[in-house]
Amino acid sequence: MYLIDSHCHLDFAQFDLDREYILTHCQQIGVNDIVIPGVTANSWDNLLAVCKQSTMLHPALGLHPMFINEHQPEHLNQLTEQISNHHIIAIGEIGLDFYIADHDKDLQIHLFTEQLKIAQQSKLPVLLHVRKAHEQTISLLKKHPVSGGIIHAFNGSLQQAQQYQSLGFLLGIGGAITHPNATRLRAMVSQLPLSSIALETDAPDMPLHLMKQQHNTPENIAVILDVLATLRSESKDGIAMATTANCRRVLTLANKQGI
Repeated sequence: MYLIDSHCHLDFAQFDLDREYILTHCQQIGVNDIVIPGVTANSWDNLLAVCKQSTMLHPALGLHPMFINEHQPEHLNQLTEQISNHHIIAIGEIGLDFYIADHDKDLQIHLFTEQLKIAQQSKLPVLLHVRKAHEQTISLLKKHPVSGGIIHAFNGSLQQAQQYQSLGFLLGIGGAITHPNATRLRAMVSQLPLSSIALETDAPDMPLHLMKQQHNTPENIAVILDVLATLRSESKDGIAMATTANCRRVLTLANKQGI
């Protein structure tokens, strides 16, 4: 079995002591590729350094909407420079978050739009963080079309899912589906086309139901897959193969096993 964690913050300090062990165990259970999105310009150098430690790790760089007060205009130029100097597989984690208190909608939209333009110019997919802003995000993606990407932690409607799919996006499914009380999300996930699903952990965040670890890890992709298989008609192996192929297609990840 070959699995991809399409969204994991393995560069965060929580993993400094056990990152090497986690990567070894991931390989043992079939999690062979991990995408690491950036959140602030100040964190990019460390993220890139972590990704150089293993061919399993793939960097994305972006300016996250939840850290809007940390971003400066010059960071957009720095993002363009980093793309020129390093092998980046996506722009992210970027997007809109109108859920956070006292959000500056106009500033978020400006920052998101500028990063979509960078993605257009660099012909890179995007990893999107979207909360309470699906309609605005879809509108901006239609205005500034990019080469697809993944909607991280998708929790919208089936209609919104269809709109994202038509724009070339996968829908990130993670630990939230392991919670039995997430009935609407679990019902929605059971109806999505398998060709639109990507697996993700968002580690160290997004804890799973009855999780035993101190924090979430990419090893839990296997648990998410198990739960997803109980919600759908396809076999676990079939879901694994499809979601891996989906990520490889959208993120242009190399096929390491020739399958």
